[in-house]
Amino acid sequence: MIVLQKIFRQCRLALLIFLLTLPVSSVWAAPEMMPVDDIKQGMQGIGKTVVSGTKLEEFGVEVLGVMKNKGPSGDLILVRTFGDVIDRTGGIAQGMSGSPVYINNKLVGAIAYGWSLTDHKIGMVTPIADMLKLWEMPDKYNASMQVEDNLPGFEEMATPLMVSGFSSNALSMLQDKLKPFNLTPYEVGAAPSDAEFGPLVPGGAVGVELVRGDSSVAALGTVTYVEGDKVLAFGHPFLKKGNIGYFMTNAYVFTTVMGLENSFKVGTTGEAVGLINQDRGAAVAGKLGRYPTIIPVRIMVKDNDTGKISDSAIQVVKDEQLSSILSATTVFNVIDKTIDRVGPGTAKVSFEISGRNMPVEVIRRENMFYSPASVGEAAVGEFLDAMTMISGNQYNPVDIMDVKVNVSISEERRTATIVEAKAKTLTAKPGETIDIGVKIKPFRGETITRVVPFTVPKEQPEGPLTLEVRGGGMVPIMQLLSKQQGLDEGLLLLAKPKQKNQGFSDVIKEFVERDRNNEIVVEVFDMGVENIMGGSKVSKNSVDNKSQENTLIEQTSHMKQEIQDSSTKEIKKQNKAKNRIATDYIIDGDTQVLVTVVKDKTK
Repeated sequence: MIVLQKIFRQCRLALLIFLLTLPVSSVWAAPEMMPVDDIKQGMQGIGKTVVSGTKLEEFGVEVLGVMKNKGPSGDLILVRTFGDVIDRTGGIAQGMSGSPVYINNKLVGAIAYGWSLTDHKIGMVTPIADMLKLWEMPDKYNASMQVEDNLPGFEEMATPLMVSGFSSNALSMLQDKLKPFNLTPYEVGAAPSDAEFGPLVPGGAVGVELVRGDSSVAALGTVTYVEGDKVLAFGHPFLKKGNIGYFMTNAYVFTTVMGLENSFKVGTTGEAVGLINQDRGAAVAGKLGRYPTIIPVRIMVKDNDTGKISDSAIQVVKDEQLSSILSATTVFNVIDKTIDRVGPGTAKVSFEISGRNMPVEVIRRENMFYSPASVGEAAVGEFLDAMTMISGNQYNPVDIMDVKVNVSISEERRTATIVEAKAKTLTAKPGETIDIGVKIKPFRGETITRVVPFTVPKEQPEGPLTLEVRGGGMVPIMQLLSKQQGLDEGLLLLAKPKQKNQGFSDVIKEFVERDRNNEIVVEVFDMGVENIMGGSKVSKNSVDNKSQENTLIEQTSHMKQEIQDSSTKEIKKQNKAKNRIATDYIIDGDTQVLVTVVKDKTK
């Protein structure tokens, strides 16, 4: 008897293990589906969702009618929701999109749309047939942005963007940067340590995560249907970006907040369970057990005043429009949480970005920044530029493999102003190197002198040579003079044109080698633009407005051509005829030095 009991227990255990290892679709029988043509006004059914924790709850649904061709992918089913759940949530809440709707135990579709500032209990359902089409879409990962048309009379239930690990200042920056994408992030905490996450099931909460690691940025919605390793959710697009690669996670709902305009779920993501690879009009779709390629970002921040050091690591999804924003705001977040203050300061920033399909293996850049208002924001500006330049370049897709950012911040104002510059010799031969003594005055400090060697261009003709001495972050005086003379932006761009047929390597080189804020720069000051501007006045002999107009048009055209011709000839020479030295200060101000170029100094 004991032997039989033991065998029975072993069989029961084996059966249990067998059932647990079966795919979801085998354990839960797939429901029948109801075509939209079979749906009639007055039919009633149920919807499933999570309004707190991970527990599934049901609410009532009544069909008010079928709206033909009103959705982004076809028909929409107009419904009224009711019951205890709806009373507690104040109607259809943001985050409930994707909640499956069943009539006569048949799956009809997903809650997807509603009206703001009206009866929140009325909404629209996306038919399941339109959602199932996403599983047939090719997965070639094309992250091109698509603009979604507004649907007249109603709007998709906004997808809450839940953010954890961000400071209030970083959250504000993220909100501002994400406005073009119609995303509103909310700050939340991590899920409780005892939260139980089961497998994704229809009606359960699901996350679409964009940033993962020490910080998290994710959209929250509801699972509509699961078949094997395939998942459908939301019932409407997230960003409608087509074939994408985002994290799919399970999720925990803290609560559902009632609001006048819209109610919404407040929740957070759990573990990554798969990949979201389709984001289209009818739904988002993904696969369990597969994961997206990501950009690993390592951030080191040191507060020199307090000695606090932060070391943060995140994973950012690869997206040509979002990766740079998410990376930069996360760097700002680490800075803000490390220094724990808002205000002035000086930051030293260095970063490395490596990737495939770039002309160079690694892009490296160092610079110094000062801000009287928000040093953290100033510190991330150039990093944001670099990430945008790479991910959005016009030449070829780049697979960013690794990003490292190091920031050192002090409350001290490390700025200095150029007060005087003198050449050690008043004459020089072409090709000769002369020393330029530059006096700078640090903020609330004593004047100090730095020497910048400058090599006169070998092809420089005899005569006066004006050198411009400026801080690396200052706008060259040629452009300032142009603005004072009222030249338009087109002329300013022509004053220093881009190289023709500029390649990706040229763009990167120009970025990496551009002047730094802590440098003293000495370069040839081109007087050509000033001379052109001197002759640009309209003749006083013009007798009518039309004649003046024609004269101005002709002279402007002539100015543009001369600027372009002279600048094109000089651009290579100017690139060589420049030198700079680094300092421990952010340099502002500018001045000029006059040197006479002679063939023979004995003259």
